[in-house]
Amino acid sequence: MQGPQSTLSYLECTACGRTLDAERIHTLCPSCNKVLYARYDLERASRTLTREAVRSRPRGMWRWRELLPVRQERYIVTLGEGDTPLLPATRLGAPLGFSALYIKEEGLNPTGSFKARGLSAALSRNLELGAKEFAIPSAGNAGSALAAYGARAGVPVHVYMPVDTPSLNQKEGAIYGANVTLVRGLINDCGAIVRQRAAAAGWFDISTLKEPYRAEGKKTMGLELAEQFGWDVPDVIVYPTGGGTGVVGIWKAFDELQSMGLIGPRRPRMISVQASGCAPIVRAFREGLSQAPAWTNAATIASGLRVPAAVADYLILKVIRDSGGTALEVSDPEIVEAMSEMGRREGIFAAPEGAATWAALKRLMADRLVGPDERIVLLNTGSGIKYPELVNAELPVVDSLPK
Repeated sequence: MQGPQSTLSYLECTACGRTLDAERIHTLCPSCNKVLYARYDLERASRTLTREAVRSRPRGMWRWRELLPVRQERYIVTLGEGDTPLLPATRLGAPLGFSALYIKEEGLNPTGSFKARGLSAALSRNLELGAKEFAIPSAGNAGSALAAYGARAGVPVHVYMPVDTPSLNQKEGAIYGANVTLVRGLINDCGAIVRQRAAAAGWFDISTLKEPYRAEGKKTMGLELAEQFGWDVPDVIVYPTGGGTGVVGIWKAFDELQSMGLIGPRRPRMISVQASGCAPIVRAFREGLSQAPAWTNAATIASGLRVPAAVADYLILKVIRDSGGTALEVSDPEIVEAMSEMGRREGIFAAPEGAATWAALKRLMADRLVGPDERIVLLNTGSGIKYPELVNAELPVVDSLPK
């Protein structure tokens, strides 16, 4: 018996509204150079993607096949990504009075971060469309994920990372057989090199939101959250924002689920968190701008937040405002403290990007921008195990007992 099929219909520009053929490889909109979204036949999808069907299918991201872009199952490249737990964070939240605090634990994905979702979807669909060799600029985890999925598919991968990217991300990419190059600069400098070399060598540039399908993998976080909340949404989602694919992907997921009758019109307030050393979205939000000017001299220990300019800045800002949310920055010392608190109280070794959400929530509570009884989700986007240089622990050493 044939399984569920993608209902992908066409691509649509999020700025000018131009529609494009989804059966051809695309990057940004050819008319205005803005982000393209995958659009689906949601009426057809709703015939098979029911609450009961989703519950009965094998676990993992690809049980949402109707709302994912790959048409032929043989092109799906998977390492078991998705279906990460939604963990009650009772001991973390209780001292501040939170009664319904949760952590979506994305560090349990393959390669230790939420990047696995986006790269699984994007690599799979672009392979189906004929791409044969891939390149990516990365602050760390995206490069590792592309390297792993490229190895799984048996295709060449080129990763360009800032030279001060956490060392384990650099080594991880090499272990998966990717061609990893370190760049003296930031991720936008890596992106410039990728654009130049990809054009010359015929590589497919799979940069954040510069093609339509990484967001489709990331939106499965939103699909899962709706199911995990009993086909409802939380009151607040606190999200660490670099390139912002997760923010716009989760919002897109809720819109699609509502159109299919699986959830109602209520939406969570989306809280965007950045580091004080690189906060272009926060600054643009506070200044009432619809786009975020590039941040100069970006510096933070949270490498995934060190994104001076996001191609989807206008989409991120719109989601924050449409949801009634806000954007705020936290300092590196606050991030380190939050990592320690999440570890001690919940047994979760959060990546610095994920820990930034807890640091931000404490400030939101102090400013009375969230309520203690609201259902709040912190997105821990990766595993802190990949950041050993941020852990300063002096451990006692004893002699062994005499034999």
